[in-house]
Amino acid sequence: MKVLKKVLLATFMIACASYVFAEEETSVENEYLNDIDGEIISTLAESDDYENKLVALEYLRNALSDGNNSEAVVAGLDRLAGEGINSQTREKGRLTNNFPDIRREACLLMGNVKTEHSKNMLVQIAVADAEPMVIAAAVKSLGNIGINDNDEVVEAIAFANRRNQVLNPTSSLAMEVLDALEKLSSNTENKKTIIDTCSRISTDYHYVTPVRQRAYKLLKQMSSSGNSDDNKKSKDSSKKNEDEVETVDGQ
Repeated sequence: MKVLKKVLLATFMIACASYVFAEEETSVENEYLNDIDGEIISTLAESDDYENKLVALEYLRNALSDGNNSEAVVAGLDRLAGEGINSQTREKGRLTNNFPDIRREACLLMGNVKTEHSKNMLVQIAVADAEPMVIAAAVKSLGNIGINDNDEVVEAIAFANRRNQVLNPTSSLAMEVLDALEKLSSNTENKKTIIDTCSRISTDYHYVTPVRQRAYKLLKQMSSSGNSDDNKKSKDSSKKNEDEVETVDGQ
């Protein structure tokens, strides 16, 4: 009986050791593959060739779907999102790496990396880029990330919308602005900026009717929310005053 117990114990220990070894081997293999992906992405993203950048985007898409948010992946996204804006290549004074579609796709992918760094990069692109489709992608991802410390993101989105509204009013961008502002409204201290942006869009007939209706709907929603907050503050203030009066009377 003792021999049987020893055999069973030894078998169990071997099985455990095999499992741990397999886990470590898998971890090392994944880390190696992530490093290889990172090197490929870096090489392709830094290339001057447009086709190579498309391949880099595909690698980035697959890496993110596999949960790979390594520094190399983030650096690749930064490079492609700022292609032609933050990093410029010129030939005889002519900008040769202005690829708005590359920037757009990179901005959309960046929305999957919900970090302070990605937020900062997207804010920079939203206020610096001149292409509505790139700005729209950056705004969309900012809404998905959801970070809005000190209303910095809401202010950046409002600025990008005002500039575009003057220079090149685009309905698709306006819709993304409204969607992002709605997502960020619950994380906004001062809702005046959102209300002002909605008002601007709702009365601008450069935009198609569905966009203006969407702005009006969000405007009413924000106004109702503001009234509810004011009523709550008023009730809290009244309750506090009543408590103070009762305290005085009790004394």
